[in-house]
Formats: sequence, structure tokens, C-alpha cells
Amino acid sequence: MSLPEFWFAIVGFLFLGYFILEGFDFGVGMLMPFLGRAKHGVPGDTRRRAMLNTIGPVWDGNEVWLITGGGALFAAFPAWYATMFSTFYIPLFLILVGLIVRVVSIEWRGKIDDPRWRWWADVGIGLGSWLPAILWGVAFANLVRGLPIDGEEQFTGNFFDLLSPYALLGGVATAMLFATHGAVFLALKTSDELQQDSMKAALWIAVPTTVVAAVWGLWTQIEYGKDWTWIALGTAAVAIISATVLAFARREGWAFVATTVAITGVVILILGSMFPNVIPSTTDPAFNMTIEGSASSHYTLVVITWAAAIITPIVMCYQAWTYWVFRQRISTSHIPPSIGLPLRERKVTEKST
Repeated sequence: MSLPEFWFAIVGFLFLGYFILEGFDFGVGMLMPFLGRAKHGVPGDTRRRAMLNTIGPVWDGNEVWLITGGGALFAAFPAWYATMFSTFYIPLFLILVGLIVRVVSIEWRGKIDDPRWRWWADVGIGLGSWLPAILWGVAFANLVRGLPIDGEEQFTGNFFDLLSPYALLGGVATAMLFATHGAVFLALKTSDELQQDSMKAALWIAVPTTVVAAVWGLWTQIEYGKDWTWIALGTAAVAIISATVLAFARREGWAFVATTVAITGVVILILGSMFPNVIPSTTDPAFNMTIEGSASSHYTLVVITWAAAIITPIVMCYQAWTYWVFRQRISTSHIPPSIGLPLRERKVTEKST
């Protein structure tokens, strides 16, 4: 394996970690309007706070994988980075806006003790979860399908070229997969009625997710896949079906493992279908951007390899320790009253002297 191919695998691994970890964060935010309703005598706000507490200690650390993946992409494949970010300018801008709105909504939701304030915060969390979940699928589906690129590695199409049926179906597939992943994670991290409702939601979502993911996966494999990527597709299919069965059996731990394996299989299918290209050209195969042609110099790749070898294990160990410390389940009975500031209209009276 050459250094450019090694770093192609590293970039894929970083985005895989992002989709696995941030995927269930997105799923929790996507499910808040449905699982966060008042039920079993528990107020809706209490259930939503319990849901947010399951990801509270880890969601910002999960986003580090995206930053690291983007940095690795810039350092190892500057040509790929430049062409992809200029082509996906609008989708990536919308993803960034969604992530910012989501961050602000999560951080500020409990600052004010007011129903309207929390309602708008919940809207921001929902939009900031659904938007990236869909657009990441659209973006990576376009990388598999190819883009109209000329001989100077410039995008010659327009925004609507990114909205093909194949790409849109990819966005729906990733959103549904993340929703299933998030529902199983909620069942793994909660107790009482919220856990039961989360498992029911996982069971209901897993069935259409299996259908949509299977259609998109077969489309990908038949049109763009390699012989060996059938293994990745088959693994993902078995994992999604297993997650459905395990959700029905109330085995949330193994169901979470199954959804993780399913996401892994999908990412390997995507990367395998792209290989040896980073962006295929639909204009002319001679204009394909390849791994070798888009990589940085050998010296640059050697330097960042040593840096990654030292820093990456430390970061992964620290994040694993964080998950271990906050491994306990969350119960709605453990949610204290809100300590946010009251939202009041202050009237200032002026006295004339």
C-alpha cells in the first residue's frame, strides 16, 4: 500500500468515526419531537432533557472527528479538498449552519426557564440534526457517482447537478440510518419508559431504513461497486436486519453494535466504489481525480503520518475514557427542575425630579 492510499484509508476512517459517533447524536436530535412528548405522566420537557443528557458529555467531542477528518483531507489531498469544497460550497455551508444552530441550541437551551425559549431551542436542535444527516449522504453519493469536472479539476456544473435521484436517495438513506442508530443509542443510555419507547421507535424505523438502504446500496454496487464491495454491502445488509431483530428482542447493546457495523459497511462501500479515484469525472474519464494524483508530496505525507501516529492514539484513549466515565443510564426521574433564568419583561419607570 502506498502512502497516498494509506492516507485515503485514514481519511475514510476519520469520517467513519464521525458518522458512527455523531450519527447517534444526529439521531437523538431528529427523534426529540417524537420521543420528547409528554407520556406516562412525565412532562415532555423532562423527557427531552433526559434525551439531551445522553449525549451531553460527548457530542462536542464527537464533532472533533469531523475537524480532524477535514484537516487530514487538506493536508494529505489538497487538490481533492479544493475541488470538493468549491463544488459542495452550498451544501457544506448549509451543513455548517446546521451544526452552528445545533450547538447554540444545545448550549443555550437550559439558560432560560421559559417554554417559548426551549421550544425554539428544540427547533434548532431538530434542524441542526436533520440537515447535516441528509446533506452528508447527498455529498458522499455525489462523490461515488462522479461530478462534471474538466481537465483543470474545476467543477463545470451547477447546484442542481448535485440533486440527482441517486444522490437524494443517498441523503434519505443516511438520515434514516442515523435515526435508527440514535434510537438504539437512546435505548442503551436511558431507563424506565423512555428506554421502552426508544426501542419501539428503533423497531419501527429500522424496517423502512432496511428497505431504503438496501435500494441505495444495490444501486451503488451495481452501478459503481467493485467485486469485493459486495462483502461490504452484504455486511451492512445483515447488520441492519440484525439490528431490527435485536430491537424486537430488546437487546439494545447488541442492536447498537449492529447499527455501528451497518454504518461501517456503508462507508466501506462508498470508499471502495470511489477507489482508485477521489472524484470521478462525468465529463471524461481522463479527467478523473485519482488518489495518487491528488495527494501531497511524499515528504508531507511522511511528516503527517508521524504526527498522526503520536497524537491519534492519545485522542482516542481520552475519548474512550470519557465514554467510560459517563456510561450510566439516564432516567427521567433523575432530571432536576430547571435552573434557568426567568424570561421577564422589565419595565423601567422614569421619575421626573
